[in-house]
Amino acid sequence: MAKQTGRALVASNKKARHDYFIEDVMEAGVVLTGTEVKALRAGRASLVDGWCAIDGGEMWLEGVHIPEYSQGTWTNHAPRRKRKLLLHRQEIDRWEAKTREKGQTIIPLSLYFLDGRAKVEIALARGKKDWDKRQSLRERQDNLEAQRAMREQRDR
Repeated sequence: MAKQTGRALVASNKKARHDYFIEDVMEAGVVLTGTEVKALRAGRASLVDGWCAIDGGEMWLEGVHIPEYSQGTWTNHAPRRKRKLLLHRQEIDRWEAKTREKGQTIIPLSLYFLDGRAKVEIALARGKKDWDKRQSLRERQDNLEAQRAMREQRDR
């Protein structure tokens, strides 16, 4: 079997950019078991309820649902277990200091394979209030209407 190259997206958290202001983004490796990798290669995962916690100088990915592998036996994994993230010590320390600020959290944005290795894109984020969400939705709609009007002008 040939080695896999490129980036193959498994799951993305589309709601994250709606619910949070993204301030910084980083890529991290994930420690997985064999059945988790097989379930991910089948394209099954959910990042909706996921978050990252720093405990004892290590970063952990929690709340991410990777369903059990259908052909797995008694060696199958727990779907919502804690998974260790592989990062450099300086990166963990820097993000730990930032999360101590009020309203800062670390969330997963996407889960993918990069050259055959499982990676997760995590973001340092600050939660949006309801009025922030409405405002960003309004801005996006205004931009779409402006683009549509410009396209109609050009096509005439």
